[in-house]
Amino acid sequence: MPVLASVSARVQPLAVAARIIMLALVAALTVIATSDFGQLRWIALLAVAALPAVLAPDHHLLAPLGRFAEVVVTCLAAGSVAAASDSNNTLDAGFGAEAVLPYLAVPLLTAALRRRPTEGTALLGVAAVSLVAGGTLVGDVITQPGFLAVGGQWLVLGAIITFAADTMRRFIQPAEPTPQPYAEATRLLTQLRSVARSLPGATLDPGGISEHLLEELRLVKPSDRAAVLSASGGGRLVVLAQTGVERVDWEVTLDADSAIADAWASQQPQVASRSQARSSRRGDTSSLVVPLVAGVRTIGLVILESDVANAYPKETVGEVTWVTDAAALRLEAALLFDDVRSLATNEERQRLAREIHDGVAQELVMVGYGIDNAQATLPEGAEETAEELRALRAEVTRVITELRLSLFELRSEVDRNGGLAAAIAEYARTLGTSAGLRVHFTFDESTARLPAATEAELLRIAQEAITNARKHAGASNLWVTCTVDPPYAEIEVSDDGRGFADDRPDGRYGLTIMAERAERIRGRLKITPRHPSGTTVAVVLGSPARRDSVRDSVSAPEGE
Repeated sequence: MPVLASVSARVQPLAVAARIIMLALVAALTVIATSDFGQLRWIALLAVAALPAVLAPDHHLLAPLGRFAEVVVTCLAAGSVAAASDSNNTLDAGFGAEAVLPYLAVPLLTAALRRRPTEGTALLGVAAVSLVAGGTLVGDVITQPGFLAVGGQWLVLGAIITFAADTMRRFIQPAEPTPQPYAEATRLLTQLRSVARSLPGATLDPGGISEHLLEELRLVKPSDRAAVLSASGGGRLVVLAQTGVERVDWEVTLDADSAIADAWASQQPQVASRSQARSSRRGDTSSLVVPLVAGVRTIGLVILESDVANAYPKETVGEVTWVTDAAALRLEAALLFDDVRSLATNEERQRLAREIHDGVAQELVMVGYGIDNAQATLPEGAEETAEELRALRAEVTRVITELRLSLFELRSEVDRNGGLAAAIAEYARTLGTSAGLRVHFTFDESTARLPAATEAELLRIAQEAITNARKHAGASNLWVTCTVDPPYAEIEVSDDGRGFADDRPDGRYGLTIMAERAERIRGRLKITPRHPSGTTVAVVLGSPARRDSVRDSVSAPEGE
């Protein structure tokens, strides 16, 4: 039933009405021209040939095939009707073809209005060949002047319809004014802000929408494993949400030989008798991969798997598709909102970095040079003043170093080829070297990736935790642990310093920032004392599960 509802939603009433009217017209003209009701069999064939173009007007294969069938049947019918009218002495010399050939305008005009000039040209060629075949094989009227005149007339009219339709459309429809880029951007962003404020909570969160979709599908068809994947950089997919008793290392590349790649490319559901995980599974397994299509663009995939054979018959595929079609637009809106927010945030960070580098940083460097010059020109015996200048110069140097580290933090981003762990490691190494910290790394990172916005927030939380340890803990060692198994992730930063002081205002502000970032990605921030000394800051996203797949794991202390 959902499949029928989807088909009926694509039927265009005006196209159906136009074909019915034209069929009725040519049927009446055929009876008048031939006085032979048997010729109405051609009208019945025309009605059958029109079904694909009427029921599936947007299908990339059925709709064009239907239009070609309409042209062939019309031209063959022209020869038969011309011969019948000639034998019944109603219209001689082959002019009876005029009764059927007006229908030729229907498929040609449809192709022209859909801006398919190549198809229109092919239809004209098929029409010419079919007219010759109809006049020779069906009616044997190819040599009659009336048939040649009528056939040539409608081929010329068809060419005019095919090649002049686009020009006529431009004359009829006034050109829309091209909006200014910034004015259009302002209008769209204003609309986005209004929509975001009017929607209930968490409805522009890709992870929340994906989890809700999996809950809906669980009611339609329970599965042993399920996941929602979306596009990422580098032709890979990221896991937005996942259910099941264990974590699955899904195939996330689109160039592999898998149902995932086939569903993405074809935009059609794919059923397979094997798992879509990288690691093989024994026993019977059924997989269903349904693309999430918004407009003409594939934005994601839904994967359902069951440990039984033939778990997804055609009826189940239709029911699942009906649910995913409704969710695709919601997910696209959430992903677009995430992209806009990430672009705006990154642009602001880069702008701040440029202003600090070109403004305050340069001015402090000049202050340092001024202090150096003052020290060089001090008279002998001014030891007290020289000591104060040295202390001031050391403080200026410290502030410049802090500014440079802040610039590095602002410009640090997660490389789509390197991954989250590599970005955190680079930042920890740089800050550890500047502070004389011994940094120890433990990485357990899956081949799958988190969404870009989520990785960015986790990187900022790790940066804040590392910065707090460097500035305030007085630690000698720093332990950084990064576990990524989408949609689960855990980042942990520990130090052996003096612990966290509750009366430090800047520290409390840093904690607030980390908590807000964790809440934004639906994560949990945990701060606990470390035994025997120090503090552990951890952010956890999702929930861990038993994993069977191979991981890229690294555990290496820096400097050892």
